[in-house]
Amino acid sequence: MLRVCQNQIKVNFKRLLIRSQSTLSVVNEPCKTFAKGSPERDLAQKAIDKLQSTCEEIPCVVGGEEVLTGDVRYQVSPYNHQHKVCKYHYADKALVNKAINCALSVRQEWERKPLADRVQILMKAADLVCTSYRYDLMAATMVGQGKTVIQAEIDVIAELADFYRFNCKYAMELSNYELISTKDSTNSLDYRGLEGFVAAISPFNFSAIGGNLSATPALMGNVVLWKPSDTAMLSSWLIFKLLRESGIPEGVINFLPTDGPVFGDAITSSADLAAINFTGSAKTFRHLWKQVGNNLDTYKSFPRLVGECGGKNYHLVHPSADAQSVINGSMRSAYEYCGQKCSAMSRMYVPESLWPDIKEGMMNIQKQMKVGPADDMTMFTSAVIDANSFNRIKSYLDHAKSSPSLKVIAGGNCDDSKGYFVEPTILESSDPKERIMEEEIFGPIVTVYVYPDNKFDETVDLVNNTSPFGLTGSLFAKDENVIQVVGDKLKHTCGNFYINDKSTGSVVGQQPFGGGRTSGTNDKSGSPFYLLKWTSPQSIKRTHTPLSEWSYSHME
Repeated sequence: MLRVCQNQIKVNFKRLLIRSQSTLSVVNEPCKTFAKGSPERDLAQKAIDKLQSTCEEIPCVVGGEEVLTGDVRYQVSPYNHQHKVCKYHYADKALVNKAINCALSVRQEWERKPLADRVQILMKAADLVCTSYRYDLMAATMVGQGKTVIQAEIDVIAELADFYRFNCKYAMELSNYELISTKDSTNSLDYRGLEGFVAAISPFNFSAIGGNLSATPALMGNVVLWKPSDTAMLSSWLIFKLLRESGIPEGVINFLPTDGPVFGDAITSSADLAAINFTGSAKTFRHLWKQVGNNLDTYKSFPRLVGECGGKNYHLVHPSADAQSVINGSMRSAYEYCGQKCSAMSRMYVPESLWPDIKEGMMNIQKQMKVGPADDMTMFTSAVIDANSFNRIKSYLDHAKSSPSLKVIAGGNCDDSKGYFVEPTILESSDPKERIMEEEIFGPIVTVYVYPDNKFDETVDLVNNTSPFGLTGSLFAKDENVIQVVGDKLKHTCGNFYINDKSTGSVVGQQPFGGGRTSGTNDKSGSPFYLLKWTSPQSIKRTHTPLSEWSYSHME
């Protein structure tokens, strides 16, 4: 039955392309609920059970050749670090260089393939995400990255399928853009791929980001070297497998688990580097940028640097705000997926008049939040990703317990004996410039600064000047004048600004994602603008009549 449905989708899509080479109608993939007794819950559990009894071996893949290097690592489950999720092989610099050459050897043929053909491949990939790969992808993201069932559904199913479908739509619409032609000449644009290769470096916290960073440049005619995160290896491997199954030619995307510095050194020393597509820490992105800068004289072109680097995201609460909305939005934003979202709220500014009610509400919910294994469907959140993250977050908790400016309101405990568990924590700071208000923690810790109601304007300035990041932010207020004025004052504090909503949960096509300052280059993934980073348009003018003169009339 599944095969019949897939074939019908393929036939319908071909008809759609025949009807219009420039229009594609798509909608956001709906999320399933996984309510108790639902079919999707049973299917997810079966996939988890199957995964728990296996440890898949993952090779490097260069030009279709699966390479077992013998330099073996293991991905372990965050909530049970004795459980090996998969075994994978590391590439060395020589293999990365081989992948560069392999990608370049197929670049021209892939770039020449009609856009409609490339679109058809990625539309099939989206279909595979939502059908035959759906529950295996979810299980890999839950067990391997510690996401609860709904967080995995939002990430690796809905968002990944949306990236593929909407990017196909945007690519077709881009090709429909027409230049002005005259009676003397016809003008057109050829959307070329970049001359060289694209290096895609993906993070652990969203499986969909890896699929987007690697496949979207390929959609636009580029060849790609994909370095997946060590702690998202299995889900990345499944995405790579479904891309191959969808028809991406071998060598167009090369799969390279490897050490970050090894990969960075290899790609930045190649004269053919065309772009880096990166999601990760600002520190790593700066390092890559410096490497590119030091090698500028060696490149055939100026490499494009696309980066999303995290944030120190805020909820600013005005005295006119709805307190219950603040409570619910803040708890979800701060603690879903243990605060390991680039957009997670981690600093909060609350007026004195509302703080008693908000504090009580947040503490009550914190007591009810169940934290445990992600494969237990009753959990709200699970463990942080690995030992490094656990130790970094623990150092902030230790600091909070010793700082005279900070008070632990709820939580504050952690335990790594079986998994890397950190309790959802609420801190109150008497110092709005305390370093825990400024630095990215990437964990389930929220710090609240309580301000006098008559100091709201000064608090707006604090929000603007406290953190070097500029990714997401939320304003909670009923006063329309406040919304207008504050929105203008805080426009550079975030690339995604939410009014009376939590700072997380952007949807492809609805809230394109990205931020400025040290949060990244704000390329707005999930929008048409993102695709322009992966093409180098050529303007073509064709003149219809011979050029009969060389001089101008003013010369007479």
